[in-house]
Amino acid sequence: MTLLTTLAHLHAAQTGHAEQLSTVRHRHLVDRPLVIVPLNLAGEAAAPLAAMVGTDRREPTLLTVPQPRNRDLRFGFFADLARIVMAYIDACQARTEVLPATRNREEQDIFTDAPQTLVPNRVALSYLGLLGRSTRFRRTDGPNPVDASVPLLGQWLTFLTERAEYPDSAMLLPLTDLLGAQWATGQSALEDANLAALLGWIDPPAGMSGLRAAKVAEDPLQCPPAGPATDPGFDGAILNPAIERYELAVGGGKPSAVERAVAALSRELETQLRPTWDLMWRGIGLLRAIREAPSAEIRWRADRQVFTAFSAHVAEGGRPQPSRDRAITAAARLHRLERAQAAYDAQRALEDPFVMAELRTGGEAFGGTVVDREPTRTAASDKGRPLLRPRFTVRTNDPMRIEPGSPVVRPERPKDKVRICGVTQDDDAWLVALEVTSGMGTPGKPRTEAVPLCGDEVVYTHDPGWSSPREFPPVEETPWTHGGPPADESRDDVEE
Repeated sequence: MTLLTTLAHLHAAQTGHAEQLSTVRHRHLVDRPLVIVPLNLAGEAAAPLAAMVGTDRREPTLLTVPQPRNRDLRFGFFADLARIVMAYIDACQARTEVLPATRNREEQDIFTDAPQTLVPNRVALSYLGLLGRSTRFRRTDGPNPVDASVPLLGQWLTFLTERAEYPDSAMLLPLTDLLGAQWATGQSALEDANLAALLGWIDPPAGMSGLRAAKVAEDPLQCPPAGPATDPGFDGAILNPAIERYELAVGGGKPSAVERAVAALSRELETQLRPTWDLMWRGIGLLRAIREAPSAEIRWRADRQVFTAFSAHVAEGGRPQPSRDRAITAAARLHRLERAQAAYDAQRALEDPFVMAELRTGGEAFGGTVVDREPTRTAASDKGRPLLRPRFTVRTNDPMRIEPGSPVVRPERPKDKVRICGVTQDDDAWLVALEVTSGMGTPGKPRTEAVPLCGDEVVYTHDPGWSSPREFPPVEETPWTHGGPPADESRDDVEE
């Protein structure tokens, strides 16, 4: 947590009301997100008890399992969930558009939409990943076959949960993370994971402070847990007796009694899910009221590209994701995550003064006064041709942790590229020498506006379009401890 974020939390605790952390919403929100509120049976790793699912606040679908320990009922639940999820994904694949070719990519067709799934909290996100792991390897033939939609559901849930690890992706998001990125509360991060308490701070009832609303929300009788774990009091007093009545009805062999027991159990589970369902849409409404950052649409387009590629993989009968990555695959994936995080942080800073201020306190951005400039400076190219390379110097009191040679940009002119040439200390400040590397014109026709004037106040941070890619060796050139020799390739593809 940064210094400014800590101060915002302290101020919220003092005033009793949430403090704003961001001026724009950095995540894209689609018109019809798929909301999933899952519940799991206590004491069982992946035994779904119920879920409330849908894209319309007024028409949720309630899925229940009257006895989660029964394998057939459990996989019947997965088949029902798969039909809803796959119908949503199919709708996202209805239309395509042409993405023009660029210097590094050929022209390609991508879907105009992509699935966006919202869950209450990070635990629910991890739970969907667990369900994906437990279903994507299931067989549809042989002993104990499952419906053909079940392993397909597992592949898509795994794809979405893996995509959720990327900081710039908006395909699977916990609502508590979205709300926590916009507002600071006066409670701990662990307490912010309680959706009802978090919304109590952000949007308390009329006449009630955020602190008071959060305390009310912590009462499980008024606000049932958002799941996947249920309240122990509900389990002991209501759920367990209801499941026992269902088993007695099944043992009695009377279909009407079984139907009554299932209906009664469903009503009880709905009382646990409905409040969270309403909170989800209330939170979505609060987020929609915040202006979306311009780069959010660009990041969503990257999501659509990834979604298109994975859809093609599934359509071609591609194998499910392996249970674990090889060493090279894991290293490459970690590198992609690091690059995505750096680009995401820089994009947010360029569009949000709050984020830029946080980066300045941590040395990832700097701001100051232009004290010197050479707008017509030239340098010789490798072939001796004169090149326009304007330079200017910024005096800053911010901590400087950006290395010389790094490309930086400023919010007012994000397309103009500037490189740090050197950093020297001047009493209690830093003198940062910068060179303009693009957008400055030519020696015969310089663009003087590319170089700020002396006395101008400027702010720079990392260029979000730059990050040094790394090359990883092929599998056949790595030692056996890191995935090679090639004879070991099949090891990770063994089904569970």
